[in-house]
Amino acid sequence: MEQKFRETTADMLAFIEKSPCSFQAVSNMIKMLEKAGFTELRENAVWAPEHGKGYYVVRGGASLAAFRIPETGEIRGFHAAAAHSDSPTFKIKENPEIGVEKQYVTLNTEKYGGMILSTWLDRPLSVAGRIAVRRDGEIAVTTVDLDRDLLVIPSLAVHLNRTVNSGIEYNPQKDLLPLYGAGGEDCKGWLLEEVAEAAGVRAAEILGHDLFLYVREQGRVLGRTGEFILSPRLDDLQSAFVCVSAFAKSTPHAYITICTVFDHEEVGSRTGRGADSTFLDDVLYRLCKGLGWERERYLRMVADSFLISADNAHAVHPNWPEKSDPTNRPYLNGGIVIKYHGSQKYTTDARSAAYIREICRMTDIPCQTYANRSDVAGGSTLGNLSAARVPMESVDIGLPQLAMHSAVETAGMKDTWYGLKVLERFYSA
Repeated sequence: MEQKFRETTADMLAFIEKSPCSFQAVSNMIKMLEKAGFTELRENAVWAPEHGKGYYVVRGGASLAAFRIPETGEIRGFHAAAAHSDSPTFKIKENPEIGVEKQYVTLNTEKYGGMILSTWLDRPLSVAGRIAVRRDGEIAVTTVDLDRDLLVIPSLAVHLNRTVNSGIEYNPQKDLLPLYGAGGEDCKGWLLEEVAEAAGVRAAEILGHDLFLYVREQGRVLGRTGEFILSPRLDDLQSAFVCVSAFAKSTPHAYITICTVFDHEEVGSRTGRGADSTFLDDVLYRLCKGLGWERERYLRMVADSFLISADNAHAVHPNWPEKSDPTNRPYLNGGIVIKYHGSQKYTTDARSAAYIREICRMTDIPCQTYANRSDVAGGSTLGNLSAARVPMESVDIGLPQLAMHSAVETAGMKDTWYGLKVLERFYSA
């Protein structure tokens, strides 16, 4: 069993390292699906799905919806899981180079999502994302990763800020701009020149970009017996890896299996490719229409369907145990976490919790529960937004972690495998 834990962890960390931002993450998921025999469908083309086959659809380069249709037998509904591809980071603005006193060049950035700002200081950083280029009279989009230690956001020395250890409120426009180079004169266009070279195009051909900073540190296993994981972007690429891996190897029976990975969860999901978009509904409706089914059958199937919203959960912190709920206290390596919220930021209810508990029991996987302290506001996630668009019965689960939204986060080495086994059973039910 220990070997399975470590092999699954190694595969997950390799996936995260190759996925510096949401565009690369979805690109790597596509490779996993194509290796398993899935075929791409395009939203601007006619769909003709067939029984026994698997398909995937990409929206905006960073959201993915995939499905596999049972080969034979009556189809009752959908078994779906959802995760997200994005993580908190800094987005690079247009015209990013800033010359400072003719000696330095920094990059103009803005926050993307809610992050623990101090954790981005004094770490090796780089740039990844996508660019839109002019090619043969048309606009083409390609991903890019500079893939080297390129930037740093240096702290102000304690000698110059004697109160730094008493707490500091960071100004993102002043305190958190990354140092890019020396010189400071005639620096306009430096970054796009470097991006163009990495992408194999000319800088003049770049018409637009979505570029982000990412932490260069590799994920690793640590702890007295190697029981913990330290890695960037565990929220939510750990859960996304679990969902796609389980989905790709599953064989559906009475249900069409669905795997969705949405972008923009960290900034509210209310975009054309977020969980609050029409993406999932569009895919399911067109799938049914392609099979010759009327909308009335589609609605009946939705009523007999189930959605697992998979977004990581807060574990009890060893230095701050009082921050957790008195009776719902998940721990690293304690198994998947069922998440509850009285105001429905999580969709779990009695029936959906019972269903996921039964899957855990049948697979002999431990499960835990999470709820916010009643005097602490909690975050939101995918489930309630997706279920509002496509009203499936739904449960919110996650893998337990510490330091959520830090530049580098901590999780349990066993929990990735636990999540994988639960999703495999769900998809094969």
